[in-house]
Amino acid sequence: MLRDAALRVTRPRIEVLDAVHTYPHSDTESIHAVVRAVLPVVSRQAVYDVLSALTAAQLVRRIQPAGSVARYESRVGDNHHHLVCTSCGAISDVDCTVGSAPCLTASDTRGFAVSEAEVVFWGICPDCKSPQSSRSHS
Repeated sequence: MLRDAALRVTRPRIEVLDAVHTYPHSDTESIHAVVRAVLPVVSRQAVYDVLSALTAAQLVRRIQPAGSVARYESRVGDNHHHLVCTSCGAISDVDCTVGSAPCLTASDTRGFAVSEAEVVFWGICPDCKSPQSSRSHS
């Protein structure tokens, strides 16, 4: 993957890419913690730099729902959307609402050549809306 994207293959890049694949929708701090468990000397800045390079190479996608820190996922190359829990912040992928990219049509493109639409659905996840969970959140 890295070579195909014209990126040097380094241990930090491999570990960050693996962390994003294993823990989709993770923030930088979480990814750093996962990578440090394998590479104790990796710095937070190195993880930021790797995420930036992977995002630029379109090997990962950076998302940032309103009110949230940036998160990273390995699902790239499609126009999927996200479900975000307003209680716990959990994020799940949801396929395009209709058709192919872009799956929504702007009422006025103002001359833009639209290639992607981003939609975030907000609500309560199944864990947070269960009766047992609501007691533990109180």
